[in-house]
Amino acid sequence: MSSVKQDLLGALSGELEKLSPGAGEKAAFESPKQAAHGDLACTAAMQLAKPLKANPRALGEQLKATLEATPAFQQWVEAIELAGPGFLNIRLKPAAKQQVVREVLSEKELFAQQPPRPDRVLVEFVSANPTGPLHVGHGRQAALGDAICNLLSTQGWQVHREFYYNDAGVQIETLTNSVQLRAKGLKPGAEGWPEAAYNGDYIQDIADDFLAKKTVQADDRSFTASGDVNDVDGIRQFAVAYLRHEQDKDLQAFRLKFDEYYLESSLYTSGRVEATVQRLIANGKTYEQDGALWLKTTDYGDDKDRVMKKSAVTTPDGRKSEGGYTYFVPDVAYHISKWERGYHKVINIQGTDHHGTIARVRAGLQAADVGIPLGYPDYVLHTMVRVVRGGEEVKISKRAGSYVTLRDLIEWTSADAVRFFLLSRKPDTEYTFDVDLAIQKNNDNPVYYVQYAHARICSVLQAWGGDVNSLASVDLRPLDSPAAQALMLQLAKYPDMLTAAAQDFAPHDVTFYLRELAASYHSYYDAERILVDDEPVKLARLALVAATAQVLHNGLSVLGVSAPTKM
Repeated sequence: MSSVKQDLLGALSGELEKLSPGAGEKAAFESPKQAAHGDLACTAAMQLAKPLKANPRALGEQLKATLEATPAFQQWVEAIELAGPGFLNIRLKPAAKQQVVREVLSEKELFAQQPPRPDRVLVEFVSANPTGPLHVGHGRQAALGDAICNLLSTQGWQVHREFYYNDAGVQIETLTNSVQLRAKGLKPGAEGWPEAAYNGDYIQDIADDFLAKKTVQADDRSFTASGDVNDVDGIRQFAVAYLRHEQDKDLQAFRLKFDEYYLESSLYTSGRVEATVQRLIANGKTYEQDGALWLKTTDYGDDKDRVMKKSAVTTPDGRKSEGGYTYFVPDVAYHISKWERGYHKVINIQGTDHHGTIARVRAGLQAADVGIPLGYPDYVLHTMVRVVRGGEEVKISKRAGSYVTLRDLIEWTSADAVRFFLLSRKPDTEYTFDVDLAIQKNNDNPVYYVQYAHARICSVLQAWGGDVNSLASVDLRPLDSPAAQALMLQLAKYPDMLTAAAQDFAPHDVTFYLRELAASYHSYYDAERILVDDEPVKLARLALVAATAQVLHNGLSVLGVSAPTKM
């Protein structure tokens, strides 16, 4: 029905242009709030009434008459009704609604997908430092990032998935020290164990493998241990590679791969950080105060200026230690790198605790004056996730020592359930992951409900035993019942939903849609037998449910969730 809608939009655009030059560009249909009001709605008469100094209802009557005379409306529209102050409620002919079935069955996986475009987009997500296993918050970020990438791909974007992490710094020093102490036989709670050290069992696993001189291989690095407990740099490199390998296993369990791993340390070794700082100084956007270097972020809407480089400090032994750069400085250098690599559309997916960095990074990019536009990059911020099991919140994982890991959640439920559940709410809303619900096999479990609809259709098609490809050309006129038309209208919403979800970075809209489509299918299945004796009726109904299975499959694929044929 997307072709039908385009025909009708073209006709509407032409008539609006006649009424008011330029109005045709804004031609649009809405979905009526109540199904009884029709299939499409148009509010153009009310929007044009004021600039045209016309009565909106009279303008609606005029627009109704001109639309009824167009070939597209004569072909596809059963009736146009004028309501209220100028609403146009449009009822489609059954043939118009049936058209979507043919489109889905002919286009299959490509249904609702836009043709490839030259535009490139970089999506940065997960970006966990290799200091421990991925936690549930990383899982939410992984699900969001992958689904947003998939959504953008459906709209023709060339998508680049990037994972940014640090292999140096204070956290890595703490990791190295923790592993070294375990390798020397010290354990958490023992005298001399630092309060800041990492306590999870995984630290002992790293120490044991280091002593055993094992080799670890991650997606972006490999290292062989020396086994020498005094080899601090070797312990650091081994621990980072080990935990990157562990993260890779988490991501593989989640069916997720990245195109590139970008090291924060490379921004220093390549000179990018220093070059960025010198550019900001040269542009007159910095000043020194109290021994520190400040950036004039208030020039760009920040509530106060921010320290770029801390003041030097005196160590306990009397030596002076030069202050380091604050964490947003390499972020600015990193985003200049993204821009220079040709990614003029960038989306960062991060926790809400990063909210304060947005103004700083954007201010730094404007102060650098390298041609980056305002509002670059885009951000999607997500809240953390509570995990409930057996009616009680779960906070501790033996593996991690202090939090529930992504792999825990996958092992307790499934990768499908974790993805669907973590995508079922807006990113910035609090979410409680109910482990017990995620393993239930009933309609209360949303992912089961949607997957079961797909499997149920596959069972019907298998019982029929015919060639599904042949259904693309069957006579669809028997699909004239209210239940069949309601299901077809739901299928027809998929393209617009997909486009809007991509524009808004809103994969939760896909989960809502799939639940509604599954509900429409289950209602249709209860209302009409499919494998009836009447051959034309049977084939038409098989075509409808096959199209429904295809859209369910396509939508689940966007979420990274499987579409099982049996359950």
